[in-house]
Amino acid sequence: MTVAHTNSSIEQLLHERILILDGAMGTMIQQRKLDEAAFRGERFKDWKKDLKGHNDLLNITQPAVIEEIHRQYLEAGADIIETNTFNSQTISLADYGMDTLGYELSKAGAECAKRAVAAVQRAQPERRCFVAGAIGPTTKTSSISTDVNNPAARGAIFGSRCDHSGQPHS
Repeated sequence: MTVAHTNSSIEQLLHERILILDGAMGTMIQQRKLDEAAFRGERFKDWKKDLKGHNDLLNITQPAVIEEIHRQYLEAGADIIETNTFNSQTISLADYGMDTLGYELSKAGAECAKRAVAAVQRAQPERRCFVAGAIGPTTKTSSISTDVNNPAARGAIFGSRCDHSGQPHS
């Protein structure tokens, strides 16, 4: 389905009724009480940092769990499910030493959601369900100074390169 067709489908449905967005992915994951080994999977079994709670990693290590959660929301009536990619960006992933995995986790998260939508639409061919990409806040601040002696200092800067003083490079 093309983006234009998806947009027209969403617009058409919005003229007919209110669309329902899924709920909290993190809460649903916590209910499963996954242990450290489940988060790590085989690929990350020797990773040097704790990974329990790294929910986005489950897109790779436990995709069936993520798909099941998506399906539960869809079967409960959600029209739109958000990808499990709240922290799948370089800044947050750096906390785990996984800052290079942003693209892979995002892609895997989108694939999990798409498979869940496909499964529900196969079972209910009249249903139209959608996937929305999700991104949450980073673990760094870009709105207030990180240094009381330097009001320009930020934990993260988007769109330009700056030196450690917070000043743009020339």
